[in-house]
Amino acid sequence: MQQREKFSSRLGFILISAGCAIGLGNVWRFPYIVGQYGGAAFILIYLAFLVIFGLPIMTMEFAVGRASQKSIAESFQTLEPKGTKWHWFSWIGMAGNYLLMMFYTTVTGWMFAYLAKMAKGDFVGKDVEAVSAQFGEFTANAPMVVGFMFVAVIIGFVICSFGLQKGVEKITKTMMLALLGIILVLAIRSMTLSGAGKGLSYYLVPDFNKMKEQGIGNVIFAAMGQAFFTLSIGMGSMAIFGSYISKERRLAGETLSIALLDTFVAFCAGLIIIPACFAYNIEPGAGPGLIFETLPNIFNNMPGGRIWGSLFFVFMIFAAISTVVAVFENIISFAMDKGMSRKKACIVNFFAILLLSLPCAFGFNILSFITPLGKGSTILDLEDFIISNNILPLGSLIYVLFCTSKKYGWGWDNFIKEANTGKGIKFPVALKIYAKYILPVILVAFWIMGIVNMFIK
Repeated sequence: MQQREKFSSRLGFILISAGCAIGLGNVWRFPYIVGQYGGAAFILIYLAFLVIFGLPIMTMEFAVGRASQKSIAESFQTLEPKGTKWHWFSWIGMAGNYLLMMFYTTVTGWMFAYLAKMAKGDFVGKDVEAVSAQFGEFTANAPMVVGFMFVAVIIGFVICSFGLQKGVEKITKTMMLALLGIILVLAIRSMTLSGAGKGLSYYLVPDFNKMKEQGIGNVIFAAMGQAFFTLSIGMGSMAIFGSYISKERRLAGETLSIALLDTFVAFCAGLIIIPACFAYNIEPGAGPGLIFETLPNIFNNMPGGRIWGSLFFVFMIFAAISTVVAVFENIISFAMDKGMSRKKACIVNFFAILLLSLPCAFGFNILSFITPLGKGSTILDLEDFIISNNILPLGSLIYVLFCTSKKYGWGWDNFIKEANTGKGIKFPVALKIYAKYILPVILVAFWIMGIVNMFIK
């Protein structure tokens, strides 16, 4: 049996796992969600939910991966009691990884395109309407969108083809460290803009009246959703990295380190975007278009804007590619656990992801007539809905039930033994009742609320 490759360092594990979690959900979604739902008050609720269910579920996923020494392809099968069918979920979880990449590669391609546009000076001298119009013109150009999507896919698989230590770990560590440096420089620049003080106050000083304006229920659901999605839990993306680490450290401490790093990047992304919005009188709750339609206008008016804008999109690319590489590694590991070599798994999945990503890429141009979730929706919206509102919460529920069910699953005692092996912070044994009975109810309620919000306006 082939020896399973391991991370060369603890830092590598933390940065790569954080890289999987740190993606467009942090740097794209977090700032505009904060803007929409009232600033600092929203962040406090988000942090509470991160602790309530994000950390326990991530720890469980790591534990399943480390105990089994397998990807999601075989992890449940290795640990489940004889005669049970937990391993059936492995195919759903892996379908989630493919589905995520079917639209994530397209959006990553947009980042490459906007880096090129910003560096070339395509926005220089354009008014607000002209800058905003460029995004629609770009996404309507099918060959251009597919071309940049191809760049994202090939970079991801080339990195993975070098192996865990020499490819995934080495390159992702470099990207993540560069990402942290760039984000700090950009945050300092944004906070020192004239007029940024109001944005900092909006972002950092809780104002619960703003929550009431949005509706307490809406704010709580949005905070719960952000805390949930930001960690990439529920489809085996974290379990694979658990299988690559040693038993020297307890898992709760590692999970906390990753969550803190993930939150730090999201928080700093807000420090870049929200003060800049206030400095140039831009609405900070402008929605997903904030990155592609609003921010170029800000950089356009900023001294040295082409340089700062280019740096921003380099940061966005590192955030996106770190997630792409992490999920590609999970997909490749699945194939390897099923008997393929790494080289063959990379080649086969390169063509598979390329083909599977085409509907999303074409969804803004030649397939724009397809509106699966109603008027104005796209194929991307459908793919995101299946992942975000279904596979992630239900997959997380599977991990929780598997780790807490003594008779039918792996069981609480086995989970605690694995999670608390090594040195570092212990996972609280006293959370058994919460994890077994309350956490599943929260997850089911969250799943139902997501379905209701989508289809009952």
